[in-house]
Amino acid sequence: MNSVKKSFGIRDLENLTGIKAHTIRIWEKRYNLLEPERTATNIRTYSLKSLQKLLNITLLYNNGYKISKIAEIPEGEIPVHVREIVAQSTVKSHAINALKLAMINFDQGLFQKTFAGLLSERSFREIFWDVFIPLLHELGLLWQTDTIGPAHEHFITHLIKQKIYTCTEKLQTIEPTKTDKVFVLYLPENEIHEIGLLFVNYELVLRGYRTIYLGQTIPLENLPDLKNYYDEPYFISYFTVSPTADGLQSYLDDFREHLMTDSPAHLWILGRQAEQLLEKDLPEHFRAFNSIEHLLDEV
Repeated sequence: MNSVKKSFGIRDLENLTGIKAHTIRIWEKRYNLLEPERTATNIRTYSLKSLQKLLNITLLYNNGYKISKIAEIPEGEIPVHVREIVAQSTVKSHAINALKLAMINFDQGLFQKTFAGLLSERSFREIFWDVFIPLLHELGLLWQTDTIGPAHEHFITHLIKQKIYTCTEKLQTIEPTKTDKVFVLYLPENEIHEIGLLFVNYELVLRGYRTIYLGQTIPLENLPDLKNYYDEPYFISYFTVSPTADGLQSYLDDFREHLMTDSPAHLWILGRQAEQLLEKDLPEHFRAFNSIEHLLDEV
């Protein structure tokens, strides 16, 4: 999948909008809301423009507009009505749909306006748990069904990361209040899935801890430098794709050799690969967590 998808089947539309395929067909036939093209075998296909229009229609529909009234709105005015809704605080219950629309349209303005509407009534951590996490889960499904392409995923995840950075930076103007632990957050080599680790960093800073955030694809041999500055640091990492299942034990052995020979250190692990590690089988100072909430409960 090397390019942005520009042609969609009716199941793609169902996956992205949450509107059942048979309902979409009824809206087409009764209200002429969409004009699909047909393949040589008479299968409906929809353009990116049609998908954008249906996402707009869905947002209006979910906010109380009757489909018969939507059909009467001139096509060029539909986005205007959408932006008016997004500007209202009531958008919070439909924010995921608005953010999907922003993703499909590569519309940074819509993303920012949706986020601002949410932030006027919710804390950032509530937005992350209630909106961003479900959205990210949906992105995974949309990838699996080949509904969105890499450009869409990179666009929306970059904007989410920006928000985490901004909110973390605001907290970091205050000196840490807890001194019993120092957390060093990093991703192993070839690991770039960063959103979860960024949010863990935000939550730790929010709780008053000092954190050292190193970011993506950090070789193990770069970590011992931290022990020259902090006694018994707690390293936190996310193993999503790397190290692979057959390389997990070797990685843990290497970590022990590099960082635990002369003085203690801790390694706390999250992510898909970490789910294969059983707590009872891990040596002292190693922990595996099945969720961010599980980890934070231990802090």
